[in-house]
Amino acid sequence: MSKTTQTSQFQQALEAVEVLSLDDQAMLLNILQNRLRQQRRNELVKEVTEVRQESAEGNVKFGSVADFMVDLDESEEKVHG
Repeated sequence: MSKTTQTSQFQQALEAVEVLSLDDQAMLLNILQNRLRQQRRNELVKEVTEVRQESAEGNVKFGSVADFMVDLDESEEKVHG
């Protein structure tokens, strides 16, 4: 979808909302906010599931910033010999 088409559809949506009563606009806003919250929750659940899977496979390390810096230094030493 082109940027022009997206802008046009967005503008059409705004114009459609503007003709609604204030109560209907408030209800629409509430519905949209709830849907956005649910989408964010779904994304968070997906990310947590992925991290748990990676952790179960041993692909995730936990530690402090100091631990990370030591690992980073060790990695650089391996690369640069």
